[in-house]
Amino acid sequence: MIGRPSVPRSGWHAATVVANTPETATAARLELDVEGWPGNAAGQHLDVRLTAPDGYTATRSYSIASSGPATGDATRVVLAVDRVPDGEVSPFLVDVARAGDRFEVHGPLGAFFVWQPATDAAGSDAGPDVAGSDAARPVQLIAGGSGVVPLVAMAQAHGDAADATPFRLLYSVRTPRDVFFAAELERLTAASAPFELDLVYTRTAPDGWPVPAGRITRDVLASAVIPATEAPRVYVCGSTGFVERVASWLIELGHDARAIRTERFGGT
Repeated sequence: MIGRPSVPRSGWHAATVVANTPETATAARLELDVEGWPGNAAGQHLDVRLTAPDGYTATRSYSIASSGPATGDATRVVLAVDRVPDGEVSPFLVDVARAGDRFEVHGPLGAFFVWQPATDAAGSDAGPDVAGSDAARPVQLIAGGSGVVPLVAMAQAHGDAADATPFRLLYSVRTPRDVFFAAELERLTAASAPFELDLVYTRTAPDGWPVPAGRITRDVLASAVIPATEAPRVYVCGSTGFVERVASWLIELGHDARAIRTERFGGT
């Protein structure tokens, strides 16, 4: 039986905002110090719980943009949150939260949508899905909008470990100004670790961009992902419609459904 990656045990923790900086026009990057955080694997998520003065609470899930083991009594955790206008939690995190603010987080959560470098996986109970010879299989990441957040965590873990596994990211985003972690993606592309980035702009492409703006099609997908003949592991994250459409096309293109891992997001 194929096992799951070895991941830290989850629990509730007090989190303090260290910094809140704009990521895009509608999103913010939050750096948190989380007391007692056990560390997390790339691709995991957490729950944020806000409590109002009258005792009302609201809890929402967010992907973690960072990964790594715990260090000391507090660990830095990075989130990138896109504002949902009618949401209960994201408007506070994007527009209101400031350094020194505190709230609760529960995590790390999720053991399925996770990638670990071969050096980490080899010592885990992960089984052949991530350890041993299977760890050399290429990895294809596919993101829609803010769905890139957990995939950036995977790509950065891959780069930090100087892992030799071929990595490729297909990122569908509205305009150049809507790209999350643009500087990090540029550095990863320029680094020595095998990482390729394919951007698809759905509304406005940069001047001189070789492909007109438009949504990903089956043909675009076929030309911009690692072919099924190379048996890649595939991680897809985005809105429900985006994920279902892409996963369906991947199977039509010959990819093994068992090698496709998906994560969806909704209003927050």
